[in-house]
Parts: sequence; C-alpha cells; structure tokens
Amino acid sequence: MLSHLECARCGRVHDAHVIQNVCHDCASPLLARYDLAGVAKPTGGDSLWRYRDVLPVRDPDPAFSLGEGMTPLVPLPALSRELDVHLLMKDEALIPTGSFKARGAAVGVARAKELGVEGIKMPTNGNAGAAWALYAARAGLRSVIAMPEDAPLITREEVAASGAELRVVPGTIADAARAIADVDLFDASTLREPYRIEGKKTMGYEIVEQLGWRVPDVIVYPTGGGVGLIGIHKALHEMRELGWIGGKLPRLVAVQSTGCAPIVRAFDEGGAESVFWDGAYTSAFGINVPKPLGDFIILRAIRETGGTATAVTDEQVEADRAECARREGVFLCPEGAATISAVRELRGTGWLEADDEVVVLNTGAGIKYPAVRR
Repeated sequence: MLSHLECARCGRVHDAHVIQNVCHDCASPLLARYDLAGVAKPTGGDSLWRYRDVLPVRDPDPAFSLGEGMTPLVPLPALSRELDVHLLMKDEALIPTGSFKARGAAVGVARAKELGVEGIKMPTNGNAGAAWALYAARAGLRSVIAMPEDAPLITREEVAASGAELRVVPGTIADAARAIADVDLFDASTLREPYRIEGKKTMGYEIVEQLGWRVPDVIVYPTGGGVGLIGIHKALHEMRELGWIGGKLPRLVAVQSTGCAPIVRAFDEGGAESVFWDGAYTSAFGINVPKPLGDFIILRAIRETGGTATAVTDEQVEADRAECARREGVFLCPEGAATISAVRELRGTGWLEADDEVVVLNTGAGIKYPAVRR
C-alpha cells in the first residue's frame, strides 16, 4: 500500500494523497514509498497490474488496462556466441503503443485521474508523449504534448490521432519543455511527477520473476531521462526489503550516445550531477536528453551497484541494429540497439566477463523508426 512520497535528494516526506510534482523544499524528484508488510509475491494476472500491491493506484480499473507489461525475456544465442557473454533481451517492443513508455503512462495516468487531474502536459522525444496522449484519451483527460521536430514521425502521428494538442518545435526536448511553459495543466514530464517511475519499475519486477526470482549479473539500460533505470533500481531494493531476492544487486549500466552523454561524462569525472550537454544530437532520439532531471539518482544507482556508464556511436548502433535483425530476427529500436553496442564495448574492455548473465532492454519497436541508414 502506498504510504508517502519522499524527496530523492533531501528526504523530506510528502503526502501521497494530494497532487505533488516535486519537493517543496529543494524542487527535486519525489519517490513513492510503500508499507510493504504483508505484501506477497504475485499469483494472478498477466499485466504489470499483477504488482498492484507495490503500485500507487488504490483501486485499478481492469477496463483501463491495455495489457501493458509482462513482455518476454528473450535469449539472444547468436549474439551471445559472438560477444562471448550470456545475453538476454527484455523486449518492450510488444507493449501497447510500441514502447516501454506505456508502463509509465498506464500507472501515471491512472493515478492522475484518481487524484482528480483534468489534463496533463509533457515535453517528449516521441514515445513518451505518444503513450501518455493515448492513455490520457482512454482516461478522458486533456493532454498537450510538445516534441522536437526531428522526433520519429510515427510518434507524432500517434499523438495527433489521440486528439491531444501537439506542438512541434526546433531543437531538443529542453526546447519542447519551454514550448509548453504557458500551459496550465499538470506537468507529467520526466520525474516531475512521482508515478511514471512506478510503472517503469515493473520491468525490474518482471525480469526477476522471469528468472525464477533471482537477479542477473548485469542490466544494461539506454539512458535519456533515466526513469527506467531508476525504476529498476527501486524495484530491486523493494524486492530485497520484501525478502524476494538476496545478495548483491545486478550491476546497472547506463548507455548513452557519444553525441549526448552527460551521465557518462559525470560518471567518468566522479560528479554527483551532470552538466548540460551543448549541441546534443543522436539518431537514438529517446536518449537525446542534454541534462536529465534525475541525473543524481541515476549516478547514485550506477555507483551503488558497481555498475558503469558508457557512450556508443550512432554508427555502431546502426550496425548492431542491422546485425541483430539478421542474426536474431529481432528488429530493435535504436535505443535498444545501443545496449548491444554497449555490451560489445564492455566485453571488449573486459568489464564484462564471459560467464556474466546480461539483460539488455529493447525499449521499443524497430518499426517505429522506419528511416534506417544503409
């Protein structure tokens, strides 16, 4: 059961039953905390709502769900042999709206409606805006979505089809945020509300459950805003507190592009926060975030688990995207392909070892990115 909200930076406790965006004291992200006493392992349902006891919605409406969650954990035997590592892929391509963003939207929109929110606004690199616009439509909420003009066209069409107000702007997601500053609606942008992360954390629960309630050695995550990585880390801690797992947590790896790598730079320099990345660009649009709001939480999670952060080139991403399709029959999104590139690099440096069990996240469907360079 949801207990309270806690500031990720200063630790201040906030009421979880009123609308909250960020901490009143330091304007930092809030994290949901639960009374975990008596929570048992899930036994029914085939969506993320099977974990309802550790989700913030008091009474989930079964009719609201689109079947989000419980995506497959797929072995990649050909790439495992080539890269000399035991590789598994959590495939979010099969989720509603075609990306893992549906997890955060399902829980975030359901909680917003429960709290009486009448509409949401959000800057996006594409997939999050599409997911939130479609789930808002399902909930009967108004939505205003802004995205950079070079975001994938399909995501723009999803937003328009939902009936949301769409604003397309030059620049990056930071420019998109400025484009909706005048809109008087609840700000549902990354880590500006506490509940998107709760939907995303179910990836962590599912990975562990699908492995028979044990953890892999490493989890590799494409990191823009980093909500999924933060959520997986949060889920692992909750499961350890529940006694569902024990021992060391998986090493978490944040993957970014060499064209936009604020987390990698901060990690390499020993920084507690990142610095805005000027001139950010990558064809993996979902990780084109010049300065994540939750950068200090991402860096904390990586270091706490003995993980790392690494940047890969767009050229290597496209090469691995093509190779994965040819050799595994899996058409990755660019962000998902970046995780394969990262495994290649980390195995080459020896950071990953041959007996490591590595889970990579393919965060969306490759067909949402039709313009493939040859």
